[in-house]
Amino acid sequence: MTAIRVVAFGGGHGLSASLRALRRCAPELDLDLTAVVTVGDDGGSSGRLRAERGGLPPGDLRQALVALAGDHPATKRSAGLFQHRFAAVPTSTIDDRAAAGGLTGHAIGNLVLCGLMELLGDPVAALEHAGAMLGTVGRVLPMSCEPVGIEARVRGVDPDRPAEVGIVSGQHQVAVTTGRVESLRLSPVAPAACPEALAAIGTADWLLFGPGSWYTSVLPHLLVPELAAAIVASPARRLVTLNLAAEKETFGLSVADHLAELRWYLPKLRVDCVLGDVKAVGDPDPVERAAESLGARLILAPVAVNDGTPCHDSAALAAALVPVLGAAR
Repeated sequence: MTAIRVVAFGGGHGLSASLRALRRCAPELDLDLTAVVTVGDDGGSSGRLRAERGGLPPGDLRQALVALAGDHPATKRSAGLFQHRFAAVPTSTIDDRAAAGGLTGHAIGNLVLCGLMELLGDPVAALEHAGAMLGTVGRVLPMSCEPVGIEARVRGVDPDRPAEVGIVSGQHQVAVTTGRVESLRLSPVAPAACPEALAAIGTADWLLFGPGSWYTSVLPHLLVPELAAAIVASPARRLVTLNLAAEKETFGLSVADHLAELRWYLPKLRVDCVLGDVKAVGDPDPVERAAESLGARLILAPVAVNDGTPCHDSAALAAALVPVLGAAR
């Protein structure tokens, strides 16, 4: 039986949640998984490495690799090592006080990826090598082999002038803005897409979008012209997984508004299925209408963890995905 080829787009914790669920589906459905990861991060460890060393920010790529890591005890230990962050060292324990913060906050996996990209000179080769180290069930690719900036026009960026529109630059600043994002763009405006990602999209059976930070993890893929064209032209079916709660960057957007934003940034996008959590969606009527405007049917299932936090439960999400993805056969 031919494997079902799935390409999942996103970044950060949202994409990781999707990939962990897909890992659970893989044995039952024989999935061939590819993650296409945004490369706009400029905060934290990734931002520091990007500023100091250049190259792609490694954090979102690392999280995707770890989410797909194999089950062998050795690869699990390696995955744990990739996620380990250096804590601050008291200056009294080292001779060079200036060196106290050098490694503080860096995830070891970020440093490994940064080193591999410098050593091999090719981010795709670096990710393949890291994937072999972690025994990943699937492939991780960047949406572009060059880092991008994220800029947004935000109304009310200054709380004292709520009607004024200003420019917010940088993924981190857009993610934490307290204003209303009115439009989004990348810098450069038309970065080249990763060729391997384009090839994966062209042969996929399913393209998956979300969950994740809408403006900084999901929509950036639609702003890369070559990726957008490949997504529209792909014969694959398309599924959108909705978030469980609004984030700072999407505060004020309804669940239906999230779907409308997809259509705004890629008018030719057609979707087959929209998957949402029963409680998070609330009144399903406006969401169902928004899904239908994309050509999709709305599927409701209990996919959140049961402790009340806005996190997807990987087992529950997998259970909801299996019958949907299996329909590709």
